Amino acid sequence: MTFFTKLVLGLVGLGIPSLAISARVWEVTVRNPLSVERKNVPVVIKLHQYMSAEERILSAVVQGPNGEIPSQLDDLDGDLRPEELVFVTDMPALAAETFRVTLSDKEQPKVYPAEVHAHIKLFDSKLKYPNVKSVTYPGRVASLDMYNSIYGHGALFESKRVGFRVYMDHRQSIDVYGKQKPQLELDRTNFYATEEDRKNGFGCDILWAGQSVGAGSFRGYVNNVPIYIDSVSFRGQTVRADGPVRAVVEVNDGDWWYGGKKIQMKQRYFLYAGHRDVTVEVKLEGTESSDLFCTGVQKLEADNEGLILPSGLVGSWGINVPEKSEPDHREGVGLGVCVDRCNLVETKEDDYNYLCVLRPDETGRITYGLAICALMEQGGFTSSQEWFRFLNEWRMERENPCRVAVNVY
Repeated sequence: MTFFTKLVLGLVGLGIPSLAISARVWEVTVRNPLSVERKNVPVVIKLHQYMSAEERILSAVVQGPNGEIPSQLDDLDGDLRPEELVFVTDMPALAAETFRVTLSDKEQPKVYPAEVHAHIKLFDSKLKYPNVKSVTYPGRVASLDMYNSIYGHGALFESKRVGFRVYMDHRQSIDVYGKQKPQLELDRTNFYATEEDRKNGFGCDILWAGQSVGAGSFRGYVNNVPIYIDSVSFRGQTVRADGPVRAVVEVNDGDWWYGGKKIQMKQRYFLYAGHRDVTVEVKLEGTESSDLFCTGVQKLEADNEGLILPSGLVGSWGINVPEKSEPDHREGVGLGVCVDRCNLVETKEDDYNYLCVLRPDETGRITYGLAICALMEQGGFTSSQEWFRFLNEWRMERENPCRVAVNVY
């Protein structure tokens, strides 16, 4: 037994709080199993796996091989106790990197440059658009009323590469926002970039979804047709995290009447610093083995080229008019969805979409990724071949995540 261990045990025996509770040091090792370099690898540590339920962590500092790096603690269930520590790091091919994490139950705020952003703003007659963290509507409220009560029509979230919104209505469609250059801008444009904004280097809405699944929108699937989340007791959206390195948006549907019964659904959208892709996690309660769901990507209006693989990867590339009030404004778009194989039933196409038909796993979960690009991006993708090559590389990285080991002192 070391002197430090004897000291701690002695203090506990005297009724004096242990130093090990007020400050913890962990060693985190991240290993890249692939023979390619990886950028902005998300590292997510679930705190409850390494500490008791009584402990509460309020601050963290992560030291990498070259010094301190940005991180954040996320409270994902709203109980004011963070459940996850998050940071991102670049990883050389077939390499391992070690990080020193210092955790404390004292509030010691650290301010890092924002790499992601998320918000929900209410529409109001005085044009102040107050920012809120969460909004919930009874299911009897008309979809158009919900849609129009939010400035931006739903929760908005972005990295410096791309932006997204989830419509606050029965569709819950994901709409996408392209950028000319890497920057955070949705707090300014709220998806409504003007022609003058675009001339000054801002991005804009780049997709018209119509009746399609758009870019990775989640749907029911009945009689070979995607269906909306029409009948619910309530529906709501919450910003669970808004940076600096991860944005998390949650969508809840209570008592969704589906397949002749009520099911509960929670969707979470995770967007990390430096990424153009989002991880979508759907948790369903009350489903049966015969219940099917779907996601996918839409076919573009003009010059559409598609990718559809039986392994659960679909993509599209083409041109569309994202805002019908501006018929001369055309945008080039690339879309992609990669579904976890344990959820995949089949891939198929219909008149509007390249679809992945899905079934929850034994825990009621469905997980998939969606990725987008805009032709307007400076130094971005210039052809469908480049985009589809990226999607295949992205799938390889999703299916071979970096391995994380935590050594608790």
